[in-house]
Amino acid sequence: MMALLISKAEFLFVLQLVYGKLLSLSSVSIYFIWAEQSNPVSMFGAAIEFSERVSYFGIAANLISYLTKVIHEDLKTAAKNVNYWTGTTTLMPLIGGFVADAYTGRFPLVLFSSLVYLMQGLSLLTMSQYIPNLKACNRKICPKPKKLHEVVFFLALYCISLGTGGHKPCLESFGADQFDEDHVLERKKKMSFFNWWNVALCFALLFGATVIVYVQDFVSWGAASLILTILMALSIIAFYVGNPFYRYRRAQGNPLKPILQVLVAAIRKRNLSCPSNPDLLYEVTKDKFQGRLLCNTSRLRFLDKASIIEDTHVDQKENPWRLSTVTRVEETKLIINIIPIWLTSLTTGICVAQGSTLFVKQAASMNLKLSDNFTIPPASVSSAAAFGTIICVPIYDKIIVPFMRKVTGNERGISILRRISIGLTFSIILMIVAALIEAKRLKMQKSMSVFWLVPQYLILGFGDAFSLVGLQEYFYDQVPDSMRSLGMALYLSVIGVGSFLSSFLITIVDHVTKKNGKSWIGKDINSSRLDKFYWMLAVINALNLCVYIFLAKRYTYKSVHLTNNEIDGSKSGGEEMMP
Repeated sequence: MMALLISKAEFLFVLQLVYGKLLSLSSVSIYFIWAEQSNPVSMFGAAIEFSERVSYFGIAANLISYLTKVIHEDLKTAAKNVNYWTGTTTLMPLIGGFVADAYTGRFPLVLFSSLVYLMQGLSLLTMSQYIPNLKACNRKICPKPKKLHEVVFFLALYCISLGTGGHKPCLESFGADQFDEDHVLERKKKMSFFNWWNVALCFALLFGATVIVYVQDFVSWGAASLILTILMALSIIAFYVGNPFYRYRRAQGNPLKPILQVLVAAIRKRNLSCPSNPDLLYEVTKDKFQGRLLCNTSRLRFLDKASIIEDTHVDQKENPWRLSTVTRVEETKLIINIIPIWLTSLTTGICVAQGSTLFVKQAASMNLKLSDNFTIPPASVSSAAAFGTIICVPIYDKIIVPFMRKVTGNERGISILRRISIGLTFSIILMIVAALIEAKRLKMQKSMSVFWLVPQYLILGFGDAFSLVGLQEYFYDQVPDSMRSLGMALYLSVIGVGSFLSSFLITIVDHVTKKNGKSWIGKDINSSRLDKFYWMLAVINALNLCVYIFLAKRYTYKSVHLTNNEIDGSKSGGEEMMP
């Protein structure tokens, strides 16, 4: 039935694009395998992640244009709707990560959620572009948008959010699980894993923000949606084929329950004094514990009381609500330590949100002509951010890290939190440059080339190479081993909450500035004062960086207990390896 609704020219065009994307997917997979030295999950995992990210970036990069041009929303409403969808898409993984860690495991949830993404999300989005009763109404004929199309379109978008909820937190952590942390060489490879994984994602952003966006703007949204649907289906098959080669970690039950048990046990023993010798605290042997044992740290000593052995309770070792192991106590400390770092990382999410909303509308109001016969789609300018990351990550991984290893003796080169702080510094520079360029654009408007936006997108990409990749590594590395899917979900929530905060700031700034005269965020880009909004974000980012540095200097990393044959005598910069 669908084939009858597509013209022959459009059908051939879709086939050509699918073939071209398969070639690019193969290239990315081969490149990724080379970078990770032939880890089998690199090929299969990168394939499905590449297709999912092409779909996401292809939709997200141009969504604000679709909402303003097809569904006829004003700039403020469209920007908020994009932020709401982005926020929901990146917060849903909190649920998916918890389910994977507690009940299903990562592989089954990746497979199930990918099918939801395909069958309920992309397929419905494609149908909304081809089935006559669901198609958008021609703007020249209809004074108002077609309500049924609007409902189906947003339903498809939020089904994609639902699929992403299980896909995103599990696939990346599943890929990292393929490396044995107790093996020195594999542990070093794992430190580069997140770098090269994100390079692959940047290729997906490039493809989504250029080829897919071009198809949306100059062929049709239907053809673009059909391409994404076919490629996602092929990628799911490829991922399933790799099933025999993967390493699996079993779900270990509700990961939040041990944390609650530690808190209850510590409160019960609140009147006891912690022993000066941490060896007197209760711990099990490694053969009785599923996972790695952690060493006692000096922070949050009140929680250590949960590991004090009471002489008056003989059966306490059988009751985790009364006595917790040192490892469980340290895992609870990790979660508490993560909260302030998470809060001070939210400004990164706010800056990322500008790249797919206000930056795109800036591009749409500028001179987009590359030549007399070729016009750049506004959303394609965001591909410069991908170039920034693709340039920065290899330099960091292959030049800066080896050099810093020699200087510091640290396996990571620089610590995770220091890497994130560099990214936060780039966020300040980004908003300053964006404010200066926007002030110039308001004076020149249509006569100003869109290439003036390339510097701010490049800076966004440079910052992502440090902040976003660093946050991925941090939330995988510094959470308890039993909560790593949830850890990746916490990373994604930084972007999600950042998107909601961006919408909140837009609403507040519009309300306040409208009272004092002209609104900074008007109905269209040329009646707004986004330069002032960007200066405000620069100040917020600068203040936030000061707070982050204060917290980072006092942070205690995870301290892992390794056996003598597992120690290589070096520190990892994210975990301290203790004999």
